[in-house]
Amino acid sequence: MDKVFPTPAAAVEDVEDGASIGVAGFGVAHRFPSSLVTALHEKGVKGLTVYCNGLGQPGYPTAHLLADGGQIAHLVTCFSARPGVVSEAERQIKSGQMTLEMVPQGTLVERMRAGGAGLAGFYTPVAVGTPIAEGKDVRYFDGRPYVLERAITTDFALIRAHRADRMGNLRFRGGSRNFNVSFAKAARVAIAEVDEIVPVGTLGPDEIDLPGVFVQRVVRSVVQMDVKNLPMRPSRPPDSAREYFGKRALTRAEIARRTARLLPDGAVVNLGAGLPNLVSNHVGDRPVVLHSENGILNYGAIISGPEFDPDVHDASGYFVTVRPGASFFDSVTSFEIARSGRLDAVVLGAYQVGANGDLANWAAPGMVGGGIGGAMDLAVGARQVIVMLEHTDSRGRPKLVARCDLPLTAPRCVDVVVTDLALLTRHGDGFQLDEVARGFTLEEVLSLTDMPVTVPERVGVMQDSW
Repeated sequence: MDKVFPTPAAAVEDVEDGASIGVAGFGVAHRFPSSLVTALHEKGVKGLTVYCNGLGQPGYPTAHLLADGGQIAHLVTCFSARPGVVSEAERQIKSGQMTLEMVPQGTLVERMRAGGAGLAGFYTPVAVGTPIAEGKDVRYFDGRPYVLERAITTDFALIRAHRADRMGNLRFRGGSRNFNVSFAKAARVAIAEVDEIVPVGTLGPDEIDLPGVFVQRVVRSVVQMDVKNLPMRPSRPPDSAREYFGKRALTRAEIARRTARLLPDGAVVNLGAGLPNLVSNHVGDRPVVLHSENGILNYGAIISGPEFDPDVHDASGYFVTVRPGASFFDSVTSFEIARSGRLDAVVLGAYQVGANGDLANWAAPGMVGGGIGGAMDLAVGARQVIVMLEHTDSRGRPKLVARCDLPLTAPRCVDVVVTDLALLTRHGDGFQLDEVARGFTLEEVLSLTDMPVTVPERVGVMQDSW
């Protein structure tokens, strides 16, 4: 049984107009099946339904090539837009050329897992009370609401692995399993692009991460991403800081440092994309286990130098160290950890936090769709939700508001807020102002806070808790 195809073009030759395709890959550039996507782009098929975490970075051999070619009719994704980038996909969605369905990351992989397992669907607590649940069946189990999500099956899946044998058995490296496993299982035809093809028997039975029964075709990779210069989302340096009233607030690194001190020893913690990822640089050697949606448990600090493993990165795509006892797994397992209550805390960024603990962090005004990522799954599953953000937006408008007017990620979930000016904790239906950044008065902070807050008799100084 030989499943090896001579070229990527041969492997996608029978993909026809109107096909449904799952395209694996994580973040903006990590381990996309670039050779297969390039071949499909050059083939020129149209009217595709594409399922993906995100289309990836424009201008690189990611799934965004299919948008550049006007080949996608319907997009089902966790990220349709990212801050600071206006892509061809966004333009097509806005014009109506491409239709869009936004889906939480954990829900997407679970829908694929269900499809691959021959199930019709499942009920999940994720997205209850948000726009994603609108029009879907909601039922109560043990007094808690759950949303019906239907399984997904596809005609094809384009996936990426490190090594394959000629029977289609696959081996992945590091944290690169992510979407590959569930996407392959949900597809009628799974096509794996790999770095190396080895004879049958070279991979021992205990070395196989995905059995060949789920893989119909294998092809050697011929289009490679430049891993030394992977595109990253624009981000201000950790030492940058906003000014309020002519005074410098906490830097981004200092916000992360204060947040890290909130994490108790022994905790299992997820760090969301963006500002929360900086917390990993301030955990040090404390026994805090960090979890990432792409499938890593117990990673360490962000690597700033040129030496890194391209398959070891966090949810933002930053390359990270691994600590003793670390483990790798796929995104289905990752979100099992997230939704099942095994996370002691999750640290997320936000556009807004409401006075009642509502969280809005996936869609901002002017964005076409947005970027849900794993936040909805994380917010409903973690025992504690900590939000990190700057106190106001770039136009000086408060982010701590009486009521969120942006699409919700999860209702009444935020327990702690850490900003560049203050630390607040929620007690019942409202927040208490516990600490203020040194150099700022209580009145100054309250003037930039749109939500009502309780002020205790003694308010601490944020820097004193370092």
